[in-house]
Amino acid sequence: MKAAVLRNLHEELVIEELENLDPAAEEVIVELKAASLNHRDVWIQKGLYPKITTPIILGSDGAGIVIKVGESVEKAWIGKEVIINPSQNWGDNPDFYGADHKILGLPDNGTFAGQVRVEAKYLVEKPKHLTFEQASTLPLGALTAWRSLMTRCRFTPIDKVLVTGAGGGVALFAIQFAIAAGAEVWVTSGSDEKIQRAIELGAKGGINYKNPTWYRDLLVKARGPKIGYFNVIIDSAGGPGFARLIDIAAPGCRICFYGGGTGNITDIVPAKVFFKQLNIYGSTMGTEYEFRQMINFIEEKEIVPIIDKVFPIEQAEQALRYMESGQQFGKIVLKIE
Repeated sequence: MKAAVLRNLHEELVIEELENLDPAAEEVIVELKAASLNHRDVWIQKGLYPKITTPIILGSDGAGIVIKVGESVEKAWIGKEVIINPSQNWGDNPDFYGADHKILGLPDNGTFAGQVRVEAKYLVEKPKHLTFEQASTLPLGALTAWRSLMTRCRFTPIDKVLVTGAGGGVALFAIQFAIAAGAEVWVTSGSDEKIQRAIELGAKGGINYKNPTWYRDLLVKARGPKIGYFNVIIDSAGGPGFARLIDIAAPGCRICFYGGGTGNITDIVPAKVFFKQLNIYGSTMGTEYEFRQMINFIEEKEIVPIIDKVFPIEQAEQALRYMESGQQFGKIVLKIE
């Protein structure tokens, strides 16, 4: 099989021909048709996770066809079109993953390859309305968005939702989920073009966070009261700007962040949090139950993920550099043939 392999940290991916895989008793072999990128892949390449061993095949997201099953797996899986849940060994506590939790692509070989070996319990049938390329974008990003929005923030369709950083994969899934459920959704971005594209998806409006008064301007645009407007805020940036989310949060708002792209959170005024009775959550990945909930919702609402660009697997290194540039609106996909 063909694979994009990270031989050593801080080096480019190399394309290699490797032996085809065989499953253990509880496993299946999925012949991958497409895989999608996450910032996690770039960070692994840069050595920004602990205990990275190389060589390794990166990739947490993938969709394909089951071609082999282990002796303990129902043979009915053979030939099925599937998506792989990369959030594995969550554990018994739905509120927090256990010590054995892992994400596909580290420490185990991932999806930037012609085949991947996974336990059968991490398979879900691909929604019929999606192509393999579209389906491959879902696992890590959509699961993170689902848990942040639906579980942590206890989203309801009457909520007024703000999603920061429109254009990133997780943010776009959060936007699409909230819109599909009937909520009023606003966005922020550093790109006016990305704001306009979010509006075309159904967002009510947005604001460019590069404007120093963006938080006040957003309240004016949303016709919100001075005490705040948004009931749910989904954030990926953290950093100094997080304090402004406190300012535009309505009393009782649920704020969830799943990333810290702009650094440590600073300058929060405690009184603004406790007098408004705000709820601030962190989130990452999700349970097997949440993964199935998320896929069922996507199938029911016929949500189609946003793909920015498709690369052949031979250009996996170029795809990582494109992701690192931050130009994309939506997911970046590797096509595997």
